[in-house]
Amino acid sequence: MAAALLTLTSLSILGIAASFVLAWQHGTTSHVGIAVFATMLNLLAHSLLMFYLIGKGKAVREAVAEAGLKGNYYARVARLRAPVFSRATLAMAVLMAAAIIGASVDVGVLPPWPHALLAGLALAAQVYTLLTEVTALTGTARIVDEVNAALNS
Repeated sequence: MAAALLTLTSLSILGIAASFVLAWQHGTTSHVGIAVFATMLNLLAHSLLMFYLIGKGKAVREAVAEAGLKGNYYARVARLRAPVFSRATLAMAVLMAAAIIGASVDVGVLPPWPHALLAGLALAAQVYTLLTEVTALTGTARIVDEVNAALNS
């Protein structure tokens, strides 16, 4: 599941990057179509990933409590997932702002530069968030393996 979520997030970021490049090279027609799809995919991917981390944390907490394991397993999961929530929320907010401003540019209400600036910031925030998510998912998987090993011994 973690691999699928990272793949979904990566594909959405590639779509956002492709849209960014298309906007500079070919104008708005293909840019808008790809951007809308990539934005929706990105919002879904980050949301699903946050719910996945919540579920993993709950599963670890319950397993530790039921088995009476000693250790700070849940605290470690919580520490790993905390930056994901704030960074993913910020990345999604900047991306949504870029999309909303983009619609204003499309109808001629605003000049293109605020949209381009927000789009660049959104792309950078997406890459940074993806790296945070990879760290959280790999660390959480390691902790789940430790809990499983403790349960089996």
